Amino acid sequence: MEEATLSEYLGPPRTGFVSAIKKGFRGYVVWNARSTRSEFWWWTLFMVLVLFAAEFLEHLPFLENVSLIGSGRQHAGPLTTPTMLVLFLPSLSIWIRRLHDTDRSGWWAWLWLVTIIGWIVSLIFAVLPSKMGPTRWNHRIPE
Repeated sequence: MEEATLSEYLGPPRTGFVSAIKKGFRGYVVWNARSTRSEFWWWTLFMVLVLFAAEFLEHLPFLENVSLIGSGRQHAGPLTTPTMLVLFLPSLSIWIRRLHDTDRSGWWAWLWLVTIIGWIVSLIFAVLPSKMGPTRWNHRIPE
């Protein structure tokens, strides 16, 4: 992991789409670092696109009636379930690192379990700018 530099405190580094995906998978179990707002939102876009593609492929005629659970079409299909499992830890890690970037503990991630109020507060945390200067978590995932 890279130590945060003085120039970074003047403004967080911008992360592109491909770089955010690399950082997401490279730091999938790194909990004590920071992720910028751009890294978090690029990862979120990637996750939505991949899950949408998996759902789309499951609705193709040759996979339409295949299910992992019971008979008939279930929400967890043969492509969506493994995709969600693969993306779960990197997504959780990026979310916790995003909280660290706003100088909040990763324990705030539990807010997702609280109904709509928790989701709104979590969304507010996600759109807040990075905290300039040192925080308790001054490392970034290298590209």
